[in-house]
Amino acid sequence: MAKPARGPAGRSAYALLGPTASGKSRLALALAARCPVEIVSLDSAQVYRGMDIGTAKPSPEERARVPHHLIDIADPDERYSAARFCADAIRAFEAIFARGHIPLVVGGTMLYYRALVTGLDALPAANPALRAEIEGEAARKGWPALHAELARCDPVAARRISPNDAQRIERAIEVWRASGRPISEFHSGGKASLPFPLQAFALIPPERTLLHRRIAERFDAMLRAGLVEEVSALRKRYALSPSLPSMRSVGYRQVWRFLEGECNAAAMREQAIAATRQLAKRQFTWLRSFKEVQPVGEGAADALADRIR
Repeated sequence: MAKPARGPAGRSAYALLGPTASGKSRLALALAARCPVEIVSLDSAQVYRGMDIGTAKPSPEERARVPHHLIDIADPDERYSAARFCADAIRAFEAIFARGHIPLVVGGTMLYYRALVTGLDALPAANPALRAEIEGEAARKGWPALHAELARCDPVAARRISPNDAQRIERAIEVWRASGRPISEFHSGGKASLPFPLQAFALIPPERTLLHRRIAERFDAMLRAGLVEEVSALRKRYALSPSLPSMRSVGYRQVWRFLEGECNAAAMREQAIAATRQLAKRQFTWLRSFKEVQPVGEGAADALADRIR
């Protein structure tokens, strides 16, 4: 297969996408041992300080061995956004290029990847008062009821958003109420953000049953490593609420409910594993929509290194 075209200065960035627990980080580290890449995290939860166990954040040893970027750059009580990610990522790319190295974007936050390669939609700015109103309604009615409302005002968006995806339901309804326009109308694709080519690959597990087993095993390992204690410590250190993006992350949302006494430990585990499977399913849907992304296998480090060098 031919190597991808490079930009005016011979520069190209690369991306390694894939569903959660597919082995992206392991493959990225293997690739970094073969060519001079620096890893740019494409993970909307790893940006938050202190959220280490539940995000499967790379270890200090791994980060010392290979430079990682866009990890631990925000506090959990902040609202990190796709717009901020794009700006931060491009700055990281430029710094990596300046060192003569190759940027490798690694992760599974597909919304951030789409924003990076197609540009940001001109959406209305966040409206805290409107969000508070929507969150109050969700507390009374539940997010599936608000998803049903979304299906009436924006059926296109509702088909793409899970009835339990609180963050995206809230944003879609917020945009509708603020602008009178469905959020799907804004998703026509804007001008690309990147001033240089980005070639993307997707690590696709050979069997869905294997991925499901890995998801369960990984969450059990997180519990043994102290995930509940991590969330408890974060609640004491920061002014957190279940409506914040950080605490809506898969795993953290379920542990929060456990700490609030809303479920027992067994139910928390089962709900977290089920939610992670649903996340993986949504990631597969995103990947199918990215026609430019090329699938690779777990043992692709040598082949990818040949492409990137």
